[in-house]
Amino acid sequence: MNNPASYATAVRRLPKWATSFGPQIIAALILGLILGLWAKQTGHTTESPNALGTTLQVIGSSYVSLLKAAVVPLVFFAVVASIANLAQVTNAARLAWKTLLWFCITAFIAVMIGIGLGIVFQPGVGTGQSAPADYTGKTGSWWAFLQGLIPANFLGLSASSKVAESGAVSTSVSFDVLQILVIAIAVGVAALKVGAAAEPFVSFSRSILAIIQKVLWWIIRIAPIGTVGLIGNAVATYGWDTMGSLAKFVVAIYVGLALVLFVVYPIMVRVHGLSVRQYFSGAWPAIQLAFVSRSSVGTMPLTQRVTERNMGVPSGYASFAVPLGATTKMDGCAAIYPAIAAIFVAQFFGIDLNFSQYLLIVIVSVLGSAATAGTTGATVMLTLTLSTLGLPLAGVGLLLAIDPIVDMGRTAVNVAGQILVPTIVSKREGILDESLYNADREGDPFKDEFSEKPETVDA
Repeated sequence: MNNPASYATAVRRLPKWATSFGPQIIAALILGLILGLWAKQTGHTTESPNALGTTLQVIGSSYVSLLKAAVVPLVFFAVVASIANLAQVTNAARLAWKTLLWFCITAFIAVMIGIGLGIVFQPGVGTGQSAPADYTGKTGSWWAFLQGLIPANFLGLSASSKVAESGAVSTSVSFDVLQILVIAIAVGVAALKVGAAAEPFVSFSRSILAIIQKVLWWIIRIAPIGTVGLIGNAVATYGWDTMGSLAKFVVAIYVGLALVLFVVYPIMVRVHGLSVRQYFSGAWPAIQLAFVSRSSVGTMPLTQRVTERNMGVPSGYASFAVPLGATTKMDGCAAIYPAIAAIFVAQFFGIDLNFSQYLLIVIVSVLGSAATAGTTGATVMLTLTLSTLGLPLAGVGLLLAIDPIVDMGRTAVNVAGQILVPTIVSKREGILDESLYNADREGDPFKDEFSEKPETVDA
């Protein structure tokens, strides 16, 4: 029987790149790119996949499925526990209000940048396409969104049945994360108000959350494997040529994301007297995982860890702000992207937007970001925006082909913002541990989780 201590010693002798999470992700990105190009060059297409392309697709989709499997319990128990944690925080109501306020401020800035870039780049102009025959141009789907907030049942679940040509009946169950979020907020606030009588339930919720997060840590640890599949499949399936007519749109999105991440956020950090370099070095592990996983919820355990340990945000406050941000704070998916996408769709079909429609983009982006709920992709938010503006929903299908490419950048910006806001609020409230914020960034964010000192056993 091998001694775990000997194994741990052997692991420590490996080069840093072989055991550190960051270099592993970078290596996986490069390998995925190479394998994706190889699959594309050897004839892989969606209609006629080859073995390598199929393998990459299975690896990537399986990893995303693992992340999605934890979405429902993670969202529910994370939000319940985060609201209950406010009971342990001084000036809880003030912190909660300031957190939501800064969520709205950064979302407003991001959507204004998105609108500006959509107007400047004009990514959809010149296509010569006319609006679909069923296009009516009527607005008014905002009420439908508000009605969608009302849960159909306690779990926010819905079922649908389909009859195949053979006569076989298949039933699928889906969940509405937005409704689950509403239920969790209501339960969390109720538990907070009930007080001592709700403590057993709150303890139970925290225990379940800890178990779910432990499982998520295991899933995150194999992110390099998932990265190879996700990046490889994106390149093999969509390639560089697929982006032809949509290239300006993709460029506009990434310019907007870059402006928010590398200009707006650093300005906010600097205005509050903090080091920009320390912000990026501390937040980078979560940002890079968000980039490859395309899931704010899946990245949440690492986001909370770097927010507490690298940024110096108090644990009690971070355990409220980060889970809430992972389900509602979406500057990439719910602000920049829907703004540019809506303008692109309007230009693509030759539809002129008026001032009231631009105003609706701002309102939907600032108030409707919970529709994305931290899951991969922003199709729900795009559909909400287009329907509210009365634009053709055919634009959703038009943009799905390149969604994986832009979604990586969107999610990275989402997570960067989810770390920024609690840091800023903590600084403004005088509760930020600046010695932690300004400390040297050494070690691996997974060190304490995966490098525990092994117990000594007999060989």
